Amino acid sequence: MIAVQDHIDAVQETIPLPTPDMSGDELFKLGMMYSTGQGGAPVDLVSAHMLFNLASMKGSMEATVYRRELSQEMEREDVAEAQRAARRWLDQGTTALRA
Repeated sequence: MIAVQDHIDAVQETIPLPTPDMSGDELFKLGMMYSTGQGGAPVDLVSAHMLFNLASMKGSMEATVYRRELSQEMEREDVAEAQRAARRWLDQGTTALRA
């Protein structure tokens, strides 16, 4: 059991989290990690959609295309959750900037 937790901890340390200063291209690459399971990231389409959405907002045209394609493969509820997650992430960044 400990070995499994050690592996989970190691994976979490190697997967970067999105930060407000990331460019659209960086967010797009992170979205690709989650959409394909690259770099030790789990395949998580909701997170991938959220990251493509954020990258698109920062000008990544590739992210706009991938977000659209991914949304066609996802359940409507999952797309809605990804959109809510992107709004929460944006709200947290705005709150941090005000603090």
